[in-house]
Amino acid sequence: MIRGFRRSSRNTREKFKDRRRVVRFRYASAARSFYGSLLLLLAALAASAQAEWKVLSTESERGRAGIEHRHVAVEDAAAGQRVTVDVAVFSPKSTALRLIDNPDGQSLDAMMKREKFVCGVNGGYFDTEFKPIGLRVADDTTFSALRRARLITGILLQSDRGIDVVRAGQFSRTKKIVAAVQSGPFLVEGNKRIRGLNDSQLARRTFAGIVTNDRAFLGVCSDVSLADLANILATTPIVADSKIRRAMNLDGGSSSAFWFAREDGSAFSISGRKPVRDFVAVVPK
Repeated sequence: MIRGFRRSSRNTREKFKDRRRVVRFRYASAARSFYGSLLLLLAALAASAQAEWKVLSTESERGRAGIEHRHVAVEDAAAGQRVTVDVAVFSPKSTALRLIDNPDGQSLDAMMKREKFVCGVNGGYFDTEFKPIGLRVADDTTFSALRRARLITGILLQSDRGIDVVRAGQFSRTKKIVAAVQSGPFLVEGNKRIRGLNDSQLARRTFAGIVTNDRAFLGVCSDVSLADLANILATTPIVADSKIRRAMNLDGGSSSAFWFAREDGSAFSISGRKPVRDFVAVVPK
């Protein structure tokens, strides 16, 4: 009986050790999960704290057809970063969008002065053979087909119903499309910034969008990440008292260019650093 008791005691001790191992394992797993979640939360809080963009200054001037040019300086004080944003804001009631095909690689400045355009920016992406990537419609004619790709998720268009920015997956031919350019990614939707955009690569940016009081805009921005550009557009009064409903990215970097015709006939321009395949322009109705 003593021997049996000893064997029973050993079995009990082993079972107790096994239970302690399970408890320790569960505790360690729970601790790792807790601290992992805590680190993610702290990282998110740090990121949000570093992304508080504030307007430093705003300059505004009028152009033809009621267009307004706004030059806005913004700052993220926590990150020590300053960015300048230039936007041309216009009403679809008095103006219309046009897509200009540019197979010869002329400059935006030269193209804008050739006709009665009141403002313009570079357009969408193109490949190494200078062929457009994604949908292009100019003067009611499609010269590049719609493509399904992760980056080019947006379409800026002029239809018989006005100017709009739509998701590529929601694009419909039921409307008469006069002009369209596919690009991306989306930056703002439903007055809120798109999350998950790249936050590390800084470059000049070109963008387009629509605002709450039935106006549209074209713009460029000095070196900034896509995530920060989305944050700037969604949280700062770049377009005066209006909220941005939807905005999308156009081709940027060395392609970025901006042109605006002042009321006195002179022009404000930011030149691109390389030829681009197409331009988005605004004309008076």
